[in-house]
Amino acid sequence: MQPAGVEPATVGAVVFDVGDVLVPWDPRGFFATLIPEEARLDCFLAHIATREWHAQHDAGRPFAETSAELIALYPDEGPLIRAWGERFVEQIGPPLPAMRAILSELAAAHVPLYAITNFSAEFWPPFAAREAALLAPFREILVSGEAGITKPDPAIYALALTRFGLAPGEALFVDDRAENVAGAEVAGFVGHLFAGAEPLRDALAGHGLL
Repeated sequence: MQPAGVEPATVGAVVFDVGDVLVPWDPRGFFATLIPEEARLDCFLAHIATREWHAQHDAGRPFAETSAELIALYPDEGPLIRAWGERFVEQIGPPLPAMRAILSELAAAHVPLYAITNFSAEFWPPFAAREAALLAPFREILVSGEAGITKPDPAIYALALTRFGLAPGEALFVDDRAENVAGAEVAGFVGHLFAGAEPLRDALAGHGLL
Protein backbone atom coordinates (compact mmCIF):
# COMPACT_ATOMS: atom_id res chain seq x y z
CA MET A 1 0.00 0.00 0.00
CA GLN A 2 1.00 3.61 -0.39
CA PRO A 3 -0.14 7.02 0.81
CA ALA A 4 -2.84 8.70 -1.28
CA GLY A 5 -1.39 10.63 -4.16
CA VAL A 6 2.03 8.97 -4.00
CA GLU A 7 3.12 7.35 -7.24
CA PRO A 8 5.23 4.17 -7.07
CA ALA A 9 7.93 5.79 -9.21
CA THR A 10 8.65 8.32 -6.43
CA VAL A 11 10.00 5.59 -4.14
CA GLY A 12 13.78 5.62 -4.13
CA ALA A 13 14.83 4.22 -0.74
CA VAL A 14 13.96 1.21 1.42
CA VAL A 15 13.53 1.12 5.20
CA PHE A 16 13.65 -2.38 6.69
CA ASP A 17 12.59 -3.95 9.93
CA VAL A 18 15.27 -6.32 11.25
CA GLY A 19 13.77 -9.11 13.37
CA ASP A 20 11.74 -11.66 11.40
CA VAL A 21 12.54 -9.81 8.19
CA LEU A 22 16.33 -9.98 7.87
CA VAL A 23 16.94 -12.48 10.68
CA PRO A 24 14.59 -14.85 12.55
CA TRP A 25 13.90 -14.24 16.23
CA ASP A 26 13.13 -17.51 18.03
CA PRO A 27 13.05 -17.35 21.85
CA ARG A 28 11.41 -20.75 21.99
CA GLY A 29 14.16 -22.42 20.00
CA PHE A 30 16.80 -21.01 22.32
CA PHE A 31 15.01 -21.81 25.59
CA ALA A 32 14.16 -25.31 24.41
CA THR A 33 17.87 -26.03 24.83
CA LEU A 34 17.61 -24.97 28.49
CA ILE A 35 14.14 -26.29 29.36
CA PRO A 36 13.69 -29.81 27.98
CA GLU A 37 10.20 -30.28 29.46
CA GLU A 38 7.74 -28.89 26.91
CA ALA A 39 5.03 -28.03 29.43
CA ARG A 40 7.49 -26.03 31.54
CA LEU A 41 8.85 -24.35 28.42
CA ASP A 42 5.31 -23.35 27.41
CA CYS A 43 4.67 -21.92 30.87
CA PHE A 44 7.94 -20.00 31.00
CA LEU A 45 7.39 -18.27 27.66
CA ALA A 46 3.64 -17.74 28.00
CA HIS A 47 3.52 -16.50 31.59
CA ILE A 48 7.01 -15.44 32.75
CA ALA A 49 9.46 -14.28 30.08
CA THR A 50 6.77 -13.15 27.67
CA ARG A 51 7.11 -11.05 24.56
CA GLU A 52 5.07 -8.37 26.31
CA TRP A 53 7.62 -8.31 29.13
CA HIS A 54 10.43 -8.13 26.59
CA ALA A 55 8.77 -5.15 24.88
CA GLN A 56 9.95 -3.05 27.83
CA HIS A 57 13.53 -3.56 26.66
CA ASP A 58 12.64 -2.39 23.16
CA ALA A 59 11.20 0.75 24.74
CA GLY A 60 14.42 1.49 26.60
CA ARG A 61 14.06 -0.07 30.06
CA PRO A 62 17.29 -1.61 31.38
CA PHE A 63 17.36 -5.39 31.61
CA ALA A 64 18.72 -5.14 35.16
CA GLU A 65 15.46 -3.52 36.23
CA THR A 66 13.03 -5.74 34.35
CA SER A 67 14.84 -8.95 35.28
CA ALA A 68 15.00 -8.00 38.97
CA GLU A 69 11.25 -7.37 38.98
CA LEU A 70 10.56 -10.68 37.28
CA ILE A 71 12.93 -12.66 39.48
CA ALA A 72 11.22 -11.20 42.54
CA LEU A 73 7.98 -12.75 41.28
CA TYR A 74 9.55 -16.03 40.10
CA PRO A 75 12.74 -16.58 42.14
CA ASP A 76 13.07 -20.22 41.09
CA GLU A 77 13.36 -19.11 37.46
CA GLY A 78 16.15 -16.63 38.14
CA PRO A 79 18.85 -18.36 36.07
CA LEU A 80 16.54 -18.67 33.06
CA ILE A 81 15.36 -15.07 33.33
CA ARG A 82 18.95 -13.84 33.51
CA ALA A 83 19.78 -15.96 30.46
CA TRP A 84 17.28 -13.93 28.45
CA GLY A 85 19.52 -10.91 28.69
CA GLU A 86 22.92 -12.52 29.02
CA ARG A 87 22.42 -14.71 25.95
CA PHE A 88 19.84 -12.73 23.99
CA VAL A 89 21.77 -12.84 20.73
CA GLU A 90 21.48 -16.63 20.77
CA GLN A 91 17.73 -16.22 20.31
CA ILE A 92 18.40 -14.70 16.89
CA GLY A 93 19.18 -16.97 13.98
CA PRO A 94 21.53 -16.29 11.07
CA PRO A 95 20.46 -13.94 8.27
CA LEU A 96 17.88 -15.30 5.84
CA PRO A 97 19.88 -16.07 2.66
CA ALA A 98 17.23 -14.70 0.30
CA MET A 99 17.09 -11.45 2.23
CA ARG A 100 20.87 -11.15 2.27
CA ALA A 101 20.74 -11.47 -1.51
CA ILE A 102 18.10 -8.75 -1.82
CA LEU A 103 20.15 -6.39 0.34
CA SER A 104 23.22 -7.04 -1.78
CA GLU A 105 21.32 -6.33 -4.99
CA LEU A 106 19.80 -3.12 -3.61
CA ALA A 107 23.20 -1.95 -2.39
CA ALA A 108 24.77 -2.74 -5.77
CA ALA A 109 22.03 -0.65 -7.40
CA HIS A 110 22.91 2.23 -5.00
CA VAL A 111 19.45 2.22 -3.42
CA PRO A 112 19.65 4.04 -0.05
CA LEU A 113 18.97 1.54 2.76
CA TYR A 114 17.80 2.30 6.29
CA ALA A 115 16.20 0.36 9.14
CA ILE A 116 13.83 0.93 12.05
CA THR A 117 13.98 -1.87 14.59
CA ASN A 118 12.27 -2.55 17.90
CA PHE A 119 15.38 -3.68 19.74
CA SER A 120 16.91 -3.19 23.19
CA ALA A 121 19.68 -0.60 23.34
CA GLU A 122 21.65 -3.07 25.47
CA PHE A 123 21.12 -6.09 23.24
CA TRP A 124 21.71 -4.26 19.96
CA PRO A 125 25.53 -3.76 20.11
CA PRO A 126 26.43 -7.48 20.40
CA PHE A 127 23.94 -8.34 17.68
CA ALA A 128 25.21 -5.56 15.41
CA ALA A 129 28.78 -6.74 15.97
CA ARG A 130 27.83 -10.31 15.10
CA GLU A 131 26.00 -9.21 11.96
CA ALA A 132 28.32 -6.40 10.88
CA ALA A 133 28.46 -7.68 7.30
CA LEU A 134 24.67 -7.90 7.01
CA LEU A 135 24.18 -4.39 8.36
CA ALA A 136 27.05 -2.76 6.49
CA PRO A 137 24.92 -1.53 3.53
CA PHE A 138 22.60 0.47 5.81
CA ARG A 139 23.18 4.20 5.93
CA GLU A 140 21.51 4.49 9.32
CA ILE A 141 19.54 2.27 11.71
CA LEU A 142 17.05 3.67 14.22
CA VAL A 143 16.99 1.43 17.31
CA SER A 144 13.86 1.85 19.42
CA GLY A 145 15.61 1.20 22.72
CA GLU A 146 18.02 4.04 22.04
CA ALA A 147 15.23 6.42 21.04
CA GLY A 148 12.85 5.35 23.80
CA ILE A 149 10.06 4.93 21.23
CA THR A 150 8.78 1.71 19.69
CA LYS A 151 6.86 0.93 16.53
CA PRO A 152 4.02 1.60 15.86
CA ASP A 153 4.20 4.86 17.85
CA PRO A 154 3.83 7.65 15.25
CA ALA A 155 6.77 9.46 16.85
CA ILE A 156 9.28 6.85 15.73
CA TYR A 157 8.30 7.20 12.09
CA ALA A 158 8.49 10.99 12.30
CA LEU A 159 11.92 10.68 13.88
CA ALA A 160 13.01 8.28 11.14
CA LEU A 161 11.95 10.62 8.34
CA THR A 162 13.90 13.45 9.94
CA ARG A 163 16.96 11.40 10.81
CA PHE A 164 17.11 9.65 7.44
CA GLY A 165 16.44 12.87 5.51
CA LEU A 166 13.43 11.41 3.71
CA ALA A 167 10.27 13.12 2.56
CA PRO A 168 6.88 11.38 2.69
CA GLY A 169 6.49 8.99 -0.22
CA GLU A 170 10.21 8.58 -0.84
CA ALA A 171 10.73 5.26 0.96
CA LEU A 172 9.27 1.77 1.02
CA PHE A 173 8.87 0.49 4.59
CA VAL A 174 9.14 -3.29 5.06
CA ASP A 175 7.91 -4.93 8.27
CA ASP A 176 6.36 -8.27 9.24
CA ARG A 177 3.74 -6.74 11.58
CA ALA A 178 0.62 -5.20 10.07
CA GLU A 179 0.27 -2.56 12.79
CA ASN A 180 3.81 -1.36 12.15
CA VAL A 181 3.20 -1.09 8.41
CA ALA A 182 -0.07 0.76 9.02
CA GLY A 183 1.66 3.23 11.32
CA ALA A 184 4.38 3.83 8.76
CA GLU A 185 1.84 4.45 6.02
CA VAL A 186 0.08 7.09 8.12
CA ALA A 187 3.45 8.79 8.59
CA GLY A 188 4.07 8.90 4.84
CA PHE A 189 5.97 5.73 4.04
CA VAL A 190 4.87 3.36 1.30
CA GLY A 191 4.12 0.15 3.19
CA HIS A 192 4.96 -3.47 2.44
CA LEU A 193 3.81 -6.21 4.82
CA PHE A 194 6.62 -8.74 4.72
CA ALA A 195 5.47 -12.25 3.85
CA GLY A 196 8.68 -13.62 2.38
CA ALA A 197 11.53 -12.68 0.11
CA GLU A 198 9.79 -13.37 -3.21
CA PRO A 199 6.76 -11.10 -2.66
CA LEU A 200 9.16 -8.43 -1.45
CA ARG A 201 11.30 -8.86 -4.54
CA ASP A 202 8.19 -8.40 -6.68
CA ALA A 203 7.29 -5.22 -4.79
CA LEU A 204 10.79 -3.83 -5.15
CA ALA A 205 10.74 -4.57 -8.86
CA GLY A 206 7.38 -2.85 -9.13
CA HIS A 207 8.93 0.29 -7.71
CA GLY A 208 11.88 0.02 -10.10
CA LEU A 209 14.33 -0.67 -7.28
CA LEU A 210 15.44 -4.11 -8.52
